Order: sequence, then C-alpha cells, then structure tokens
Amino acid sequence: MRKIILIGILILISVAIGFLLWKYSIRPVIIISNFDECVAQGYPILETYPRQCKTPDGKTFTEDIGNELEKVDLIKIDNPRPNQLIESPLFIKGEARGNWYFEASFPIKLFDDNGFLLGVMPAQALGDWMTEDFVPFSATLSFAVPSTPKGRLVLEKDNPSGLPEQADELKIPVYFKEVSKTSQEFMTAKIFLSDSRFVNEPYFDCSRTIAAERRVSKTKAVAKAALEALLRGATQEEINNGFVSNINLGTRVQKLTIENGVVKVDFDEQLEFQVGGSCRVAAIRAQITETLKQFPTVDSVIISINGRTEDILQP
Repeated sequence: MRKIILIGILILISVAIGFLLWKYSIRPVIIISNFDECVAQGYPILETYPRQCKTPDGKTFTEDIGNELEKVDLIKIDNPRPNQLIESPLFIKGEARGNWYFEASFPIKLFDDNGFLLGVMPAQALGDWMTEDFVPFSATLSFAVPSTPKGRLVLEKDNPSGLPEQADELKIPVYFKEVSKTSQEFMTAKIFLSDSRFVNEPYFDCSRTIAAERRVSKTKAVAKAALEALLRGATQEEINNGFVSNINLGTRVQKLTIENGVVKVDFDEQLEFQVGGSCRVAAIRAQITETLKQFPTVDSVIISINGRTEDILQP
C-alpha cells in the first residue's frame, strides 16, 4: 500500500515539475520584422549610422532614417534629426545647396502616417542663395494634432517649372510627442468638409458642407477629438471629389468647453492667418459648427481666437 502511495506521489511530483518546465520554458513565438520591433524585444543595438538591431538568430534590422544619406550632398538637416520626438511649433534648421531654393525659399511639409498634411511652411535662406554652395535655412512650423504616433517631414526642392525631372525631396521620419504609442482603441466620428462641387454656380452656398467619417482614438472628449480630426483636413481622395477644408493647415484647438448646450472653442491665431473673403469665412464657420453640432449635447457654438470672440474671421 505504501509503495502505491509513494508511486502516486512521485507521479504527481513529476507532473508538477513537467508543468513548471513547460510554463517557464515555452514562450510564444514573436516574429520580428523591423528595427522598432527588434528594439522593443531588448535585443542589442549596434551603434552604427543608421543604427542596427540584431536578433539571436542572426538577423539584422536597420533603423529607418528616410533618405538622408542619399541627399547628403544636396541638403542637410540639423533639427529635427531622424526619429526625433517633435511637438508644435517645430523649429527646423539645416543647410541646402543654392539650387534647392527658388527666390530664397523652398516648401517644408509635415505628414502623419495616415497621409494627412498637418502643416506646411516655406524655409527661408539665411544667406545669398544664388550659389552652388550650401546655404543655411530655418523655418518654424505649426502643425495640427496628428492621428498617428509617427510621421514624416518632407523638405521639397522648390520646382517652379513643375517638371517631374526637376523635383526632389528630403524625407525624415519623426515621432509625435503628444500621441501615445500604446493607444489601441478607436472610435468613429464625423467631420464636415466644404462641398465645392458647385462653386461656379451663381447661387453657390459657401456654408454648404458634407460629412466624412474619421477614425479617432477612443476618448471621453469626443467633441475635441472630432474637431482635431477636422483640423487635419481632407484626404486626397476627398479633395479629388470636390470636398475640401477651408481651415488653415496647422490650426490647433487651445480650449474647448461644453456647458448648457453651448460649446466654447478657442483656437490659436493660425485659424485666421491670411483668411479673407466672406465666402471662405462662412465656409470655415460652417465646418467648425457642423462638426460640433453632430453631438446631441451641443445646441450652439461660440468661436474665439486667443480668447477673442469679436473681430475674428472677418471677410
């Protein structure tokens, strides 16, 4: 009897040991496909430029730095550097050869990874650009709240001819400081774009809008999330179909409150920068108002710029 009990105990011990060995030795297979995933797993980083990450099975993944090395003899950027964490407003500086400019400037654009153009600003030469040598440049770019943690900064060669063979660009990957990399939950909200399909008709309604759906991060502040999606503007497909945003790129919400059915929303000065004409002003107000009034708790909207409600968005 004792022998049988002893054998049973040994079997139970063996099973327990086997279970513990299985639990702590069997790990889920993680497939590494890029540099960021390799780094996230804690594998060693080789301090080359660009950096490289090596997995235990001998695979090497190289950090994405855009096309900086390909363009180094044409244009160089000192700030921001590839994969730098950025926030608005972004100070940009570097140097480019004189033929990268036209009339002492060239355009800089910032996109998120969903393809939204968040802001655009000309870089200004800080010296005589009529040369083949490198000329310093700088710019300060205000940009809308991005929809992804990562994006790209594009420094375009100014190309007044419009010829494809004369076009060139430097592309730099960047990360956005205010977007959480861990946010995985999303919801759907509507934005309202201006409907410009009938703009040439004699009785065109400048305040006419059309709804477009956007996927935004899940939040209790849904009205602000929808408004920030509006400030990112229209997609290229929407623009091709005649649905546009009249709101300046780079405009940002500074404060939004809802009380007794009234939304008070305060924007920065970018909202009215170089805005003119009664039609455009009406379109801007309609886009903002309709986007906010989609929510049942909103009856009316008060727009302000840096706290001012009077003398804003004048025709």
